[in-house]
Amino acid sequence: MDDIMRPSSGASGLGLASVFPPGLQAIYGECRRLYQDQPNPLQVTAIVKYWLGGPDPLDYISMYRNLGCPAQEIQEHWHYVSFGLSDLYGDNRVHEFTGPDGPSGFGFELTFRLKREPDETAPPTWPAELMQGLARYVFQSENTFCSGDHISWHSPLDNSESRIQHMLLTEDPQLQPVQTPFGLVTFLQIVGVCTEELQAAQQWNGQGVLDLLRSVHMAGGPWLITDMRRGETIFDIDPHLQERVDKGIESEGSNLSGVSAKCAWDDLSHPPEDEDDSRSICIGSQPRRLSDKDTEQIREALRRGLELNGKAVLPPISSQRQNHDRPQSRKNSLESESSTAIVPHELVRTRQLESVHLKFNQESGTLLPLCLRGRLLHGRHFTYKSITGDTAITFVSMGVEGAFATEEHPYAAHGPWLQVGCELLLRCNYLTAREEPILPKEYSWPDKKLKISILPDGAFDSPLQ
Repeated sequence: MDDIMRPSSGASGLGLASVFPPGLQAIYGECRRLYQDQPNPLQVTAIVKYWLGGPDPLDYISMYRNLGCPAQEIQEHWHYVSFGLSDLYGDNRVHEFTGPDGPSGFGFELTFRLKREPDETAPPTWPAELMQGLARYVFQSENTFCSGDHISWHSPLDNSESRIQHMLLTEDPQLQPVQTPFGLVTFLQIVGVCTEELQAAQQWNGQGVLDLLRSVHMAGGPWLITDMRRGETIFDIDPHLQERVDKGIESEGSNLSGVSAKCAWDDLSHPPEDEDDSRSICIGSQPRRLSDKDTEQIREALRRGLELNGKAVLPPISSQRQNHDRPQSRKNSLESESSTAIVPHELVRTRQLESVHLKFNQESGTLLPLCLRGRLLHGRHFTYKSITGDTAITFVSMGVEGAFATEEHPYAAHGPWLQVGCELLLRCNYLTAREEPILPKEYSWPDKKLKISILPDGAFDSPLQ
């Protein structure tokens, strides 16, 4: 639960009259540099701090009035700054203290710029809860954000009827990185976008779309200010921008190498009569590994994923956190207990499959053309990682070093991880279609021994899926 307060002074205003923690002081000092005329901004503060068992990871969110820059046609707006993703205290109450040379805590704080409406005398507080939601995801998963990342939210950010329903992340244009006694802190700004702009970021890359948004005054301008009343996409405002995206996809492909998704796969091959059946063989005594570069890219893709919607993968903070148990270190999702089977290891056999059935929900299915056009045609790979279990499906180009799916054997499984060779996809007409099928919808290629089903979300609720 949060409360709104206006500090009476720099230190005591943050509720820390006796001791002003160095990490907090460093961030507050950077805000004071920018807002010298606002030493006591309104703040949303967690009534019960996270380190005392409260539900909200961010101790404070400061809200400043920014006058913009009329010379650059930058409009007046509200500027929100979080306190809590970095190490504020340095005493291990929230983050493990690792010294001044690395990142402080998770290494960043979130910011958000919201257009000020003419009749507003105080900043809306809904962005604070949005930032708390993202912080809960970071603390729960221990996954960090980077500039250029996109967040598929599927709901108006302010719970209105707005078209602004997703987010991109970028460096804050004014707040500079801060070196604290507990490490470096950077400032990542949330940028609200429409569905079409999110899809462009997926199909091409986030930085490219951010540059397009900066070029359109109505869509954010140089400081990427979010206007929740914006009713047009950048492609409605300037149709030529779609050509830039298309050319970028054609020449560069997509830098999105995977998503967390609702997906599953079945082996349609005849069940083997015994363990030595030729349909279930080990490729060599030690299964080949992907190259270090490709393995790390898949690892990164699965770590971040696409779905950060509160309903999908923002589970409640575990009781371990409320019992103040602190993990020993940040971890990749592939190293977590639920995902250890995804990267090949020597105890799991690699099987060649004769026939497979791939299952996706509608949103995941709409990314199949991206998988083909933006990744495989550029010699890359694309991974779907199930949000409900260990299952993963990686489509691989034959040029990916060490892939265990081959042109001769395009289906290969390693535990719950399935690889599908891309030569097959190049011949599947559905993957270039842009239809929204009536669900459930099945596509079948008997000669390829492949089925793809697009199913309602509810079909993936069962643990068997």
